[in-house]
Amino acid sequence: MSRPIILGIVGDSAAGKTTLTRGIAQVLGPENVTLICTDDYHRYDRQQRAEIGITAIHPDCNYLDIMQQHLSLLRTGQPILKPVYSHKTGTFEAPQYIKPNKFVIIEGLLGYSTRAARDAYDVKVYLAPPESLRADWKVKRDTQKRGYTAEQVLAELEKREPDSEAFIRPQRQWSDIVVSFYPANENEDGSNGHLNVRLVLRPSIPHPDFTQILDAGNGNSQSAVRLGLDRDMGKPVDVLEVDGHATLEQVTKIEHIMCSDMPYLKNICDREINPELGKIAGTTGETLQSYPLALTQLIITYHMLKATQIYQ
Repeated sequence: MSRPIILGIVGDSAAGKTTLTRGIAQVLGPENVTLICTDDYHRYDRQQRAEIGITAIHPDCNYLDIMQQHLSLLRTGQPILKPVYSHKTGTFEAPQYIKPNKFVIIEGLLGYSTRAARDAYDVKVYLAPPESLRADWKVKRDTQKRGYTAEQVLAELEKREPDSEAFIRPQRQWSDIVVSFYPANENEDGSNGHLNVRLVLRPSIPHPDFTQILDAGNGNSQSAVRLGLDRDMGKPVDVLEVDGHATLEQVTKIEHIMCSDMPYLKNICDREINPELGKIAGTTGETLQSYPLALTQLIITYHMLKATQIYQ
């Protein structure tokens, strides 16, 4: 019986969830995707949080039971009446009637915090950039889009750190893919679109056969594309790394591995059809191309489409 395919993207505030989500949704087709942010399930508004002395990322500050119930309903194709939280005003707006499309993307802070919630996803992604880079991203976002000063943002980061350590980062263990964008050197902040990416691929879902990268001689330590074995949170994993200076030709080879595995992925791998793959906004508003981001979006899309072969 047909049902929506559900993707989870979890990470701390300003970890890059929305950027990653936007590209995946565009590739799948906006008309096919329902986007939901779990920030909408906050229990208290901004003023109430300040009065109580609780952070937005603490489980007690969120209606996790309602989020969990809504995820279960969406998985069976049923509509929900979703609460709406405005980051601009820090208050709640009228709830929205949401009917799930073919694909549902759930992004937010605490999406894997309960067993029932985790069971609702077909693919689970966790974003784990270096904390220094995430802090830079949060300062830029919250000062430019949410009306905060840099001092306020840094103070909030410090206040949230114990809750991040206790409640956000442990969710990494439940993910199928851990995505870590990081600068090639300490002086870069990713504003030029040249961040590297490290993808931890857990055996909880079947990944494409990337060993062909090694067979083609592209997996050595000096290559811009590397495949290796490692341990993450004590468990063995495959690790795929792509440098920000990787060429289109190098990245295309990996894309062809996935496209050959599923013939109907060819349209998604066609950059003329999907020019938005890997696009990010620069500091002055210009659009930049990131091949590591494009490849990350494509791998996640691959898994979503793979799931449709089973459930749709």
